[in-house]
Amino acid sequence: MPEPENITEKTTSQEIYELEWMIRPCEIYKEEYSDCKSIKARFHQYFIFGKTIDCSQWKADYKNCKQWNNNKSKEAYDKLIDSEKKRRLERLKGHYENNVWQKRDKPPEDWNAPLPEWIEKRRKDSYLYCINEKLKNEQTNDAKSSCTIM
Repeated sequence: MPEPENITEKTTSQEIYELEWMIRPCEIYKEEYSDCKSIKARFHQYFIFGKTIDCSQWKADYKNCKQWNNNKSKEAYDKLIDSEKKRRLERLKGHYENNVWQKRDKPPEDWNAPLPEWIEKRRKDSYLYCINEKLKNEQTNDAKSSCTIM
């Protein structure tokens, strides 16, 4: 009779990487690097920043992604996650540094209250409302008809 597999041994050999969702497909890193190095992108970078930007991080991320996918290299995984965290922090920098708006802990008490009457009246005259009603009527008419010609 074969021995049952040791579950704890299996989970340690196949480590669980909780931030793996942050890693993009490797081709994305390659495309970003190619795009960053293109003539069009270089012109845009010069126009926006007054100089060209360094694209080497995209190339390093592509290399680390390949090592992660092929060999499950812990070092490559760590470098990729660090890079994605830095990229995300840079993208959200304006949000975190915002000192104009007060951030909420929870939604307002009446966030799902019915709309005021004047908004409901105005909405009934909108193009989207008319199209939505038309589509609803067509669906109910189609549901009544069960004739199929083949």
